Amino acid sequence: MTGDLAMHRDVLTVIGAGGIGQAIARRSGAGKTVLLADNNDETLASTVESLSAGGHHVLSRSVDVASAQSVRGLAQYAASLGNVTHLAHTAGLSPAQASAQAILAVDLLGVALVLQEFGAVVAPGGAGVVIASMAGHLVPALTAEQEHALAHRPPVDLLSLDFVSRVNEPAFAYPIAKQANHVRVRAASAQWGRRGARINSISPGIISTPMGHLELDSAAGDGMRAMIAMSGTGRIGTPDDIAAAAAFLLGPDASFITGTDLLVDGGVIAAVRSGTQ
Repeated sequence: MTGDLAMHRDVLTVIGAGGIGQAIARRSGAGKTVLLADNNDETLASTVESLSAGGHHVLSRSVDVASAQSVRGLAQYAASLGNVTHLAHTAGLSPAQASAQAILAVDLLGVALVLQEFGAVVAPGGAGVVIASMAGHLVPALTAEQEHALAHRPPVDLLSLDFVSRVNEPAFAYPIAKQANHVRVRAASAQWGRRGARINSISPGIISTPMGHLELDSAAGDGMRAMIAMSGTGRIGTPDDIAAAAAFLLGPDASFITGTDLLVDGGVIAAVRSGTQ
């Protein structure tokens, strides 16, 4: 492949080199320039090597999603590579991995920054997905005032919102951040739509990734296993399950879908809400 021809490839940006990010890159990256971004250089390098060995054209860049400057630089670099037609934002921290403050910075602020900066460079006809979580469906509904603030306040103001700044438990910060992702994606669909592009979120259930197994090994593990047992599918999810959903939302068959959240949880939320035992 010549350099000139490579420059004419559409760009798929995948933020987060974990299990779900890798699966999305493999599923949706063929024939594109895959720009893989993460804050862990070792993980980034090994994933780039693996994807490249599989025939993908992969570039990489370090990113701190909680930094406006870093995310803006990533978006501008993606745009310099070609038409930014696809975005998959998979980076996040879970309760077993980090403090409440770190979770809110990465999972809440980081998503808002990515939506803003990539919404300014996404190509007409493009599409993006944000990996949220079914946890965002397990917390009480926000008030109208809270939802409006999460939807429309500048990213820099989000962590200082009164009801956000009071959160100090990782187990509560995570679902609040993921609920905020749903809200922010809905609002961002208008910005993206003005560029002729779409943006949606996916809420995975319990997925067999290193992060998922870390949570299963934590104090919350028994509750998570009970959720799997009561679900309609009765199994843990795979990264490929999420990559398949992402491929649909990023593709032409979803051209009339934007600003919404797709639950890919094996039926956990349905079972919880219906009281299934």
